[in-house]
Amino acid sequence: MDKWEMYMEIHQLLKQGFSKTKVAEKLGISRSTVYRYLKRNPESMADWIRSTKTRRKILDPYKNLILSWLREHPDMSAAQVLDWLLEKYSDLVVSESTVRLYVRNLRKEYNIPKESSPRIYESVPEKPMGSQIQVDFGQTEQFTPDGRKVKLRFIAFVLAHSRYKYKEWLDRPFTTRDVIQAHENAFRYFGGITDEFVYDQDALILVSENGGDLILTKEFQSYKEERNLKVWMCRKADPESKGYV
Repeated sequence: MDKWEMYMEIHQLLKQGFSKTKVAEKLGISRSTVYRYLKRNPESMADWIRSTKTRRKILDPYKNLILSWLREHPDMSAAQVLDWLLEKYSDLVVSESTVRLYVRNLRKEYNIPKESSPRIYESVPEKPMGSQIQVDFGQTEQFTPDGRKVKLRFIAFVLAHSRYKYKEWLDRPFTTRDVIQAHENAFRYFGGITDEFVYDQDALILVSENGGDLILTKEFQSYKEERNLKVWMCRKADPESKGYV
């Protein structure tokens, strides 16, 4: 259903007595989308549709490349498309939601349905004590006592055997030096160092991966050698490969 058909269908369902919430449910869209369409009269709606068809999109210069990826890998996700784009064009500034919408429209326009590639799961033996620690980063938004919204970042360490956890918070972005200090604090908290460390491909730790060869940031490489750490990196956009943390 194109935008004009959606516009007409919304008005038709409202005339039939359906509430805006029911209209949204029937058409599989959000209520905010229904309200946005209802703000426009037919003339402004037609002008808006024409402008969206002629307006150049930020990802248009990469259209043929993205199409080639989708055709070769029909199960490819929008998050993977974004990762591959940023690997080739590090100066590209685009949000994941923009990529998701662009990929969805390309799939529809060129009839490239997303194929599912189900993962095969099997039980794995528990890790022995002291064998592995998994490390991850995250962030959350919270309100201060005076009502201001602040963004808090954290680094978390989880022992694979016992699931003991250690976490540090910052009210600013982490630096590699912060990450290294957090490791030292975690070692003191746990009372030792594990045989292996599992990480996401985070820019504070990893510069790039080339055919399995890890190129770590200069600071973290020096720390790895100093502490003789055994490092294992997860695949990109694959949180399940470090399931404990």
